[in-house]
Amino acid sequence: MGAINATALEELRAGMRGPVITPEDAGYDETRSIYNAMIDRHPAAFAQCVDVADVRTAIGVARDNGVELAVRGAGHSGPGLCLVDDALVLDLSTMRGVRVDPGSLTAQVSGGAQIGDLDHAAHTFGLGVPTGIVSMTGVGGLTLGGGHGHLTRKYGLTIDSLTSADVVLADGTFVTASEKEHPDLFWALRGGGGNFGVVTSFTFRLHPVGTVGVGVTVWPVDRTPEVLRWYRDFLPAAPADLNGFFTLFSIPPAPPFPETIHGQKMCGVVWCHTGDPEGDRLERVLAPVNDPAPPAFHFSAPLPYPALQSMFDELIPKGYQWYWRGDFFDEISDSSIDVHHKYGENLPTELSLMHLYPVDAAAHQLGADDTAWAYRDAVWSAVIAGIDPDPANAGAIRDWAVAYQSDLHPYSMGGSYINFIGEGEGTDRVRTTYRGHYDRLTAVKRTYDPDNFFHANQNIPPATA
Repeated sequence: MGAINATALEELRAGMRGPVITPEDAGYDETRSIYNAMIDRHPAAFAQCVDVADVRTAIGVARDNGVELAVRGAGHSGPGLCLVDDALVLDLSTMRGVRVDPGSLTAQVSGGAQIGDLDHAAHTFGLGVPTGIVSMTGVGGLTLGGGHGHLTRKYGLTIDSLTSADVVLADGTFVTASEKEHPDLFWALRGGGGNFGVVTSFTFRLHPVGTVGVGVTVWPVDRTPEVLRWYRDFLPAAPADLNGFFTLFSIPPAPPFPETIHGQKMCGVVWCHTGDPEGDRLERVLAPVNDPAPPAFHFSAPLPYPALQSMFDELIPKGYQWYWRGDFFDEISDSSIDVHHKYGENLPTELSLMHLYPVDAAAHQLGADDTAWAYRDAVWSAVIAGIDPDPANAGAIRDWAVAYQSDLHPYSMGGSYINFIGEGEGTDRVRTTYRGHYDRLTAVKRTYDPDNFFHANQNIPPATA
């Protein structure tokens, strides 16, 4: 693959309704910025698609001219896989439409939509989809990786609610993948990443979710061992209506936290309860938070689901330095607790954090081979994220995340949520993440993208004949 030339650019501009943005254009630097400011790359051009016809045009121009292609949805990729130097970026970020059908309990979501777009459209009908925890995250990248968040224990992974996807393939063919049409592709899309084509639309099954019970409980970081030992037993035994992710973090200077604990390192749990929000039911459900140790702070309230989904947006906006890594766990061992305690005591910046997301209960209801997601037996998905606004701290946050994950990894299941694989982890990490599904994925890749045209991703190369 090579760079784009003037003839290809002319062909691209002539064939697209959306704009084509190059380094000569005034908006180029803003266009190439993504959520993670640690990624500083300079594509040759952006094809800002507004419809399927534009997507097909961009793919055709890149393919026919031997041009490197990357695909961007919302630009939330931690390792910046949506940007490649000197490449053409097929940019879906303006394709953000969501159409909810309350009669069929489905939502059709365009390929560039963000979680907040989906939450807003579905919430007016008292409905939702299990997605991530930050409203600015792209629905596309999240879904293709599997997707987990506040509703996972109740309704499963994001891919468990996916019923079909419209896809433009490397040869320009437009197909719909579902259980009945191209089922091999549909299987691969549910966890296999962006390896198989450009998804222009996702159709999801919707679930009842309106007002949810939200809780935040925190303890001083030196209480991490007691709290984690309690959490590892309490949450898996709790009803699926209760979700809670464990976190190590520094208290931000913002509500609902009192000033007396601002900036202090803490361990904690962020709760979401989908049961009856009336009366003091939520507090009765959360009463066991007093068992491991007295909390330094506890807050609970009924909130609209989109309010929970956007709760962290202002704390970690676009434009900060990020480096993350992850692992799956089927248990939280005493030895791993020691590692969490050590690195929680030594958070490198006020925004750096660790989250343990539960991926049990409803997420365990599908079979191990039903989707490309290969860790149906995992109970937690961990992400370790070094975060800071100052580029001068990029090395420190990366070193902390790498060391933390390296020390924790021996207690893991071996693989990671594909969207939590950090920059520079290597191809073996991708293979491990797909376990026994890897060879099946390479076979699907050979069918739909035999030349590995879509390779600016956590790549799965096509099987050889």
